[in-house]
Amino acid sequence: MSGLLIRPRIRPRIAVVLVYTAAMCMNGLDSTIVNPALFTIAGDFGRPLSAANTVETAFLVALAVGLPVAGWLGDRFGTKRVFLGALTAFTIASAVCGLAPDLTTLVVARAVQGLAGGLLTPVGMTLLFRAFPPHERMKLAKVLIVPTALMPALGPPLGGLLTEHLSWHWLFFVNVPIGAAAVLLGVLGLREHVEGPEGKFDTVGFWLATPALGLLVYALGFGPSQGWTRPAVAVSAALGSVLLVAAVLHQVRAKTPLLKLRLLADRVYGSASALAGVTAAGLMGVLFVFPLLYQASLGASALDAGLSVFPEAVGLMLASQVVDRLLPRLGPRLLTVPALLVAAAVFATLAIPGVAENAWSVRGLMFLIGLVLGTAVLTVQISGFESIGPADMGQAMGLFQIVRTLGGALGIAACAAVIGGGHVTEAADDPGPYRTAVWVTAALVAAGALIALRLPREAPQPPPFDDEDAPPPPSEGLAAEEAPAVKG
Repeated sequence: MSGLLIRPRIRPRIAVVLVYTAAMCMNGLDSTIVNPALFTIAGDFGRPLSAANTVETAFLVALAVGLPVAGWLGDRFGTKRVFLGALTAFTIASAVCGLAPDLTTLVVARAVQGLAGGLLTPVGMTLLFRAFPPHERMKLAKVLIVPTALMPALGPPLGGLLTEHLSWHWLFFVNVPIGAAAVLLGVLGLREHVEGPEGKFDTVGFWLATPALGLLVYALGFGPSQGWTRPAVAVSAALGSVLLVAAVLHQVRAKTPLLKLRLLADRVYGSASALAGVTAAGLMGVLFVFPLLYQASLGASALDAGLSVFPEAVGLMLASQVVDRLLPRLGPRLLTVPALLVAAAVFATLAIPGVAENAWSVRGLMFLIGLVLGTAVLTVQISGFESIGPADMGQAMGLFQIVRTLGGALGIAACAAVIGGGHVTEAADDPGPYRTAVWVTAALVAAGALIALRLPREAPQPPPFDDEDAPPPPSEGLAAEEAPAVKG
């Protein structure tokens, strides 16, 4: 396989960091920014909140559908081409969401956003991790923290602010100029990399894994609010589970599987993937519970609901500084295990009667959650791919995002079920169920500490005689860095 690349106008590593950050910020923000506005959207369209919840569920279901094929598409057609195509679709769908005249249009456009987002995340991280070797990825902490943890935390306050002072339409319009600029920069600066997948496309694996993930996320999204015995939910859960088992059995036996599940057998990568699911369940669960607690139980506005979790974003920013400095000294295991234990304790404190009703207590605890849980999330994300080679990076990223997405969906579903069958459409004076839901997230994070014991003790080390400050040989350096990366 061969290919030709026009020389980019800016350094590829700078371009990939900027484009990745912009695109992933949009994707991460959209996973939570709509939550505080669901009451308003339902009122504007004259529909119940249960119907408006479809806006979020459509995004998550479509995102899950796009994940299984992301790695194969990136390897087959090139990471740059697939990433920029998905980013363009995401941006256009955002504009359609903002202009939606009815709930049906909004839900369909959100589904397109989710499908594009399912491709963006693994392919974008593949671009980033292929550009930086393992020993340099610790420097990426400040980049990774923004889309993976900071943006979901900023979503609720920004969503509340825009909804209250402008309109919910601006939740989506903000993506348009950012997305357009990122696409232009990507066209000019990104390098193409065509890995070339082995063998033919795994059609059987595609038709098993894709609907399995979509059906399971659908059941997890609607089960708590509509009841697990409702035919659509029950059938989706049962059929999704059967297809998932069949998909796993097929992937293990196939010569050229759509998803290389064998990668999960790697001690470090497998543990990191499991931790990604657990921490996503805890984080997304808390971000789901608190806006509803403030609005439904405490009678707060959408803006107040969003601001209740805003200090977490400040803690997350500091977490990037902590990981950058401490990971090389302490190593992944010693940094992650204590961070998860402290995070579980903070979650539990948040569930103590009287604490959640005190605004300053909530702000302080949310800051600590961002600091300690962000430290664990970043450490896992950086160190988990140390043993993954460039050829498997696309597949590894796809699997990692699948586990994290399912973990987040499970966390939200578990919290919604504990709240009381997910019936959050009516005000509830009893905050007890909300506290119980927070205890569930605390238990999930605490369980993650056990998994973290399997992480390596030492941080990735640079290759022998590697001196980043030394001048490169004549055949290397910028010219080599900007050369086409086409393999096959």
